[in-house]
Amino acid sequence: MPDQLILKHLPFIKILPAWAQELSYKYCSKTANLYIVYGNIRDFLPHKMHEGEFIFVKIQNYISEVLFGNRDIIIYYDRSSGLTFCKPEMKQEYLQEIRSQHVKEPTGDFLSREPTNAFHYLEKYFYNNIRNKMRIVLIIDYAETIVPNTDISHYTDEDRYCLVILDRWGTDPIFSENDISIILLTENLADLSFRIVRSPSTVKVNIPIPDEKVRESFFDYLYKKEKLLLARGVTTKNMATITSGLNLVNINQLAAESYQENREITLDYLKEKKKEIIESEAIGLLEFIESDYDLSMVSGHNFVKKRFKSAARAIKQGRLDVLPMGYLISGAVGTGKSYMVTAFAGEIGIPIVRFQNFRSKWQGVTESNLEKLLNILKAMAPVGVMIDEADAFLGHRHQEGDSGTSNRIFAQIASFMGNTDYRGKIIWFLITCRPDLLPMDLKRQGRAEEHLALFYPETMEEKQLLFNTLVRKLKLKIQKMDVIDLFKKYRFVFSGADLESILIRAKFLATMNNHIVITESDLEETIGDFVPPTYPHEIALQNLVAVMECTSREMVPKRFQDLNRQNIVTEVRQLKTLIGERDI
Repeated sequence: MPDQLILKHLPFIKILPAWAQELSYKYCSKTANLYIVYGNIRDFLPHKMHEGEFIFVKIQNYISEVLFGNRDIIIYYDRSSGLTFCKPEMKQEYLQEIRSQHVKEPTGDFLSREPTNAFHYLEKYFYNNIRNKMRIVLIIDYAETIVPNTDISHYTDEDRYCLVILDRWGTDPIFSENDISIILLTENLADLSFRIVRSPSTVKVNIPIPDEKVRESFFDYLYKKEKLLLARGVTTKNMATITSGLNLVNINQLAAESYQENREITLDYLKEKKKEIIESEAIGLLEFIESDYDLSMVSGHNFVKKRFKSAARAIKQGRLDVLPMGYLISGAVGTGKSYMVTAFAGEIGIPIVRFQNFRSKWQGVTESNLEKLLNILKAMAPVGVMIDEADAFLGHRHQEGDSGTSNRIFAQIASFMGNTDYRGKIIWFLITCRPDLLPMDLKRQGRAEEHLALFYPETMEEKQLLFNTLVRKLKLKIQKMDVIDLFKKYRFVFSGADLESILIRAKFLATMNNHIVITESDLEETIGDFVPPTYPHEIALQNLVAVMECTSREMVPKRFQDLNRQNIVTEVRQLKTLIGERDI
């Protein structure tokens, strides 16, 4: 392309979205001819035609008509449709050219669905038209079905042919010099062959899930088309705010369902639909954490609650820049770590999600699942992410036995957690009773920066407060009594989970005795019969490693405050030996 044409093209580029500008600049620079466009490619893409007016088109139409509308030939290919063309005259031009070269094959499958046939004829067409100075764009959809991400030893002969030919097209300088461009479309980069993705001659462009401004424009568009039934007080602006994480196809779907049911759209309806759609889009890899309570329903742990309340206040004031990148929450089993994060979710008013198991035995699927999850998180921001049993869930960078998949996954998560662009927008909660097993890479500053620890109730007052809180949480009807006397009579160390189990059993006993209200005798009989699980060495170890992780003396129970740190380290090693665990 002559320099004059590049300069002429630049004013047009400035009205495009950022990803399209990037693609256009790369194209105009003539430094590459193989492009991968990935991410939100199954969405409607907005193109601003006039001030305040938008049209919404699909990815193939957007690339061919909006970005490359001046090309001579625009060809589409996927395994289902074979070779198709942007315009009928382009198809006729192609067939005429190919048939003139293959007069001995009058019935040749020139528009084949099979990539080996299709690419064979396309290559001849490309090289033949270099002499004719034809400007050509080939758009290959579902590219992961052509060059999948798997070990090359598992490739079929057809896969190998496709890999070689795409690599050759991507590195042949004659293609870039003569304006022949190949565009691969895929939702996840991790689904494509790493040989193509990591090639220095390949340009990768990500289409993000639409931001709030684009979503508001789409809601305005639907409202003008009278496709939205809004409840009183609901505006397109606050709808756009609530629907973070949804693309325009999702929004169109929920608007259509509301219109079909003749149901007004409320903010609660939007929140529920958003939860359903995102969990569906995440194919079961992500779960929303619902919370009907806030931090007022948490007993004890005053220091941790104070920290979380301060963080909640910062979020409500929009001061995301002062928040930690993430929290490490440790403590022995039954101290209420997950409950604390769930209560924080109810306090802050932003969604919190939990990762489900995204690992797969099939090569490439784990990386693809993680890429999908991280893209959803970026689009949902601000959002909290809770990872329970983080030491087992996240693994570490030195795992073996799965061809390096775990190492790559760990590195990808660690890199994403440490990206300061997401400070206050994506808040991580790593929960574990064994923080010593969590790699230092994740615990360091810049990732899980704030280390908080929870411990069992120590004093009788703390135990009574926990008892009263659990009665409220479980909505129990209970006879008025001095529960401290019972705790003194039956002395044992118990966790919040233990006490909750006792209360549930007491309720069951009262029901069997035809009581509506739990009596003192019901509770005493239950406590007297209750035998807590006995893992003394494990509990002691979990408490000590939690103490070692605390970043503030104030949250450490008094019985641990005067312990010398070296003595704690020695005792931890001794406890690991007692339970048969190798010290690392």
